[in-house]
Amino acid sequence: MSMNTKCGFVAIMGAPNAGKSTLVNSLVGSKVSIVTHKVQTTRTRVMGIFMHDQTQIILIDTPGVFDPKKRLEKAMVRSAVSSIHDADAVAVIVDANLKDFTEAEKLLDKVLENGKTPFLILNKIDLIEKEKLLAVASQLHKGRELGETFMISAIKSKGLDELRNCLATNMPESPWMYPEDQLSNVSMRMLASEVTREKVFLYLHDELPYSIMVDTESWEEFKNGSAKITQTIYVQRDSQKSIVLGKNGAQIKLIGQKAREELEVMMGRQVHLFLNVKVKENWQDTPSYYKNMGLDFE
Repeated sequence: MSMNTKCGFVAIMGAPNAGKSTLVNSLVGSKVSIVTHKVQTTRTRVMGIFMHDQTQIILIDTPGVFDPKKRLEKAMVRSAVSSIHDADAVAVIVDANLKDFTEAEKLLDKVLENGKTPFLILNKIDLIEKEKLLAVASQLHKGRELGETFMISAIKSKGLDELRNCLATNMPESPWMYPEDQLSNVSMRMLASEVTREKVFLYLHDELPYSIMVDTESWEEFKNGSAKITQTIYVQRDSQKSIVLGKNGAQIKLIGQKAREELEVMMGRQVHLFLNVKVKENWQDTPSYYKNMGLDFE
């Protein structure tokens, strides 16, 4: 490997639903973080990895920064804020189509207070007129020494080339931390759990609160290349279990089908997926769950 290699960490920060996970997936060129219409879907720091010439860029997809109340929410926010200190660069992504940018301004100020100069990424530019976009950029820059500003559509992969170049330029000289073809630090077992959790959110819409967890309990490999994956979806109440199962098991069947189809595409082989639903009232107070997600229980 050439001694001219570079490698570094970039924390992607933003309010819930700003498009952090979509941006990470677009930059990596593969799905490494789940995306749903619900806010605060990302619970831990997911690392996506991509190469740009001789530079390896490790993206930290952080949980959305918001006002936490419950133990899990507080752990998620601590994880996001700690990413500021761990990163070689910080990029704050903002939904440019919002009407109120108070939370975005608070986040930019928080990054600046922690001694970092954030890049500003205005996302969803396909939904906004150019004049308003420039006004938003001006408002967010006012009174702040920010880095470069990028105007993108993460979902359409527009405007990402300039961002890739900038991030690569700002990485330190260093050997690569991961093999050249590795796209994430997330294990396939964990990613399989996340894919199923994504489908639960997507297909149950507003019927189910955030209080679910998906655990991949067993993973069996077969000689023909296929895999048998058994997962348990944990909910906090019997009423939630009924919602996940659906009438005559229709919902759990749909969720399992969609999760299996995506896993087969991601893994390039046949997958046999078996889902169970169990009630576990206090899973949010279980230290081992936080450890598995890389969060601090205390």
